[in-house]
Amino acid sequence: MARKSRTKTPPSSAPSPSVKPPPPPPVKPEPQSGTTIDGLTVDDLRDIFRRLSLVDLLRAALACRRWRRVAARCLPRAPPLLGYFFHPVNPHPPPPMKPKPAHYDAMFAPLDASSPRLSLDFAPEASRFGLHDCHQGLLLLEPDVAVPKSIIPRILVLDPATRRSVLLPPPPRDTVPDDRLWRSSRYYIGSALLSRAHPSKLCFEAVCFAIDDGHPRAWVASVDDGDCSWRALPRDEKVAVDFDPHWFKRRCVHAAGKMYWHICHSGRVLTLDPATLRFSYLLAPGGVSSFRVGETPVDGRLCMLIEDSESSQLELWVRGEGRWSDNGWLLERELMSMRVVWEAVPGLPTDMTQRILNVWASDMDAGRTGKVFIRTFGYGRYSLDMDTRKMERLETKDGKEYGHPIFAYFLAWPPAFLAPED
Repeated sequence: MARKSRTKTPPSSAPSPSVKPPPPPPVKPEPQSGTTIDGLTVDDLRDIFRRLSLVDLLRAALACRRWRRVAARCLPRAPPLLGYFFHPVNPHPPPPMKPKPAHYDAMFAPLDASSPRLSLDFAPEASRFGLHDCHQGLLLLEPDVAVPKSIIPRILVLDPATRRSVLLPPPPRDTVPDDRLWRSSRYYIGSALLSRAHPSKLCFEAVCFAIDDGHPRAWVASVDDGDCSWRALPRDEKVAVDFDPHWFKRRCVHAAGKMYWHICHSGRVLTLDPATLRFSYLLAPGGVSSFRVGETPVDGRLCMLIEDSESSQLELWVRGEGRWSDNGWLLERELMSMRVVWEAVPGLPTDMTQRILNVWASDMDAGRTGKVFIRTFGYGRYSLDMDTRKMERLETKDGKEYGHPIFAYFLAWPPAFLAPED
């Protein structure tokens, strides 16, 4: 039986109605042009923050808690130096000519071209005040007008980074019990910044102190976003001021965690411990009356710059006990001879007595810049590098001299301040 041949017919080109066409391929989403800020990781934020200037880093830290936490890790270990706030003065002519009185507003001199140009134009009332202290990013100013020494003046505190200011009233009379008993013998010395609570708010403490009947008394102002409250401490009976309070230097020195007020022609300095608010005297090495207190640049130890009248040497002493210690001070090194300083001041008399009287160390910033600031009577002001021994005349671009003393302005907000609040 013959088989029938089977032929294969080609499939029809027309699709069967029961067969559905394949779905189109999925459309890939176009890549986004950028990433949102919230999508940045902590490492990305840290890389960005490390490229910011100090002031921009500070502003970024105030944006939110997350940024504040990241910015805290980008700050250098030591508060960086941005520059100097100072008061320009008229150059004093050589004696016996008297200088003409003049007043200029406090100004900021940046350390280098990359430093921010900070200004005090946000506080117009600052033109009536003089710069007296700088600590933890705040400036403290007191009125330039002369007031009786029994009166504690108003205090102006500025924050140049956030452009905030607050004017503190004097303490009320009822702050001290039986205040009328002390007012007749009171001698106001000066004020200083004590501490700062948090950078996002204008919260800080300032201290004023005066001599009440031969003993120091401190007033503490606590400021919380413009609200000020005063409290008065009892007189410190353990510390006797047995000399004319006129010899106190009005400006405070912050060094090694404490506050110091120099005393003219004296071998001791008045110390205030911010933790206990107790006064005490710190003795200089025996027989020394010309010195300035500071701190060492490496480890922040308390140090003292001494101008030895016998050997005409500038010496650096550090605090410590040892076999050859003198009142708890050890000679670290001899910096240089004062003769080098005298020869660098043009027009200075050749008489040795006149040189000693007309040139002296007025301030020391060993911990930040490694410099000593030299003040002269009528021959300008200079900075002296303790390592290179290079002297430079301090003056602004318009020829006005730097004021005395010179205050360094730091971004002094340690990482603990930048941590978010719990």
